[in-house]
Amino acid sequence: MRCAAFLVLLGMAIGLGAAENSIYDIPLKDIDGKAASLKAHKGKVLLIVNVASQCGLTAQYEALQALHKKYGAQGFSVCAFPCNQFGEQEPGTAAEIKTFCATKYQVSFPIYAKIDVNGEGASALYKSLKAAGGPEKIRWNFEKFLVDAKGKVIGRFEPETEPDAPKVVKAIEAALDRK
Repeated sequence: MRCAAFLVLLGMAIGLGAAENSIYDIPLKDIDGKAASLKAHKGKVLLIVNVASQCGLTAQYEALQALHKKYGAQGFSVCAFPCNQFGEQEPGTAAEIKTFCATKYQVSFPIYAKIDVNGEGASALYKSLKAAGGPEKIRWNFEKFLVDAKGKVIGRFEPETEPDAPKVVKAIEAALDRK
């Protein structure tokens, strides 16, 4: 029995016999409350953003949608995660958030269920993103994580950094070139 346990541990240590955990395997819910994950985006470059409808930065939805539209055919997607942890700026229901995004900003990128990004109740996705992109807390709404086509965090941008800022666009284009 000890020998078998040792072999299992050895295999895990060298990457054999253990399924590789990734952001694609983390269970999520979409904005309609249905089971979801990021598996549909495997092989794409992602910009993962915690969003809020009543924030001073909410207008960033416009630039996020423009990026999604411009680079979508090249294998890029924005993925939005509403969050009410910062000044209670996302108090709406899922239906209200969905309607707001569709009518005010014509959002066509995926929006997931409202989550927490910090603290004990932080979603597993955000725990993973923060661990890979710097363990510090998410500072505010509209913090952005750039994830390459293999699911690795390759960039983290402050809330105030506009989605279409040159450094963000260059990072997206470089990630798309490496796909």
